[in-house]
Amino acid sequence: MSTIEKLAATIAARASASADSSYTAKLLAGGIEKCAKKFGEEAFELAMAAVQNDKTHTANEAADVIYHLLVLLQSAGVSLEEVQKVLAAREAQSGLEEKASRNG
Repeated sequence: MSTIEKLAATIAARASASADSSYTAKLLAGGIEKCAKKFGEEAFELAMAAVQNDKTHTANEAADVIYHLLVLLQSAGVSLEEVQKVLAAREAQSGLEEKASRNG
């Protein structure tokens, strides 16, 4: 099991925890809007770190983005496995072909 898969499992387990005892549970208790807002904030922070060419900060912000993405997916009822299936299906296509297939 990869680190990301372990993190997704931990997030799923904490979904039923008390919001007083778990940051993850607190985020999830706030609903999808709170989870989406926090993900957006973290994504912006990652973009800013990358623009500043700060590798350490970028790596830390990327980890935050991945965590908050998994929390958002949990809130939306979408599993990491479902996302992995979509990615696997796209492996045989170029990015331009995949994008064109969604615009048609």
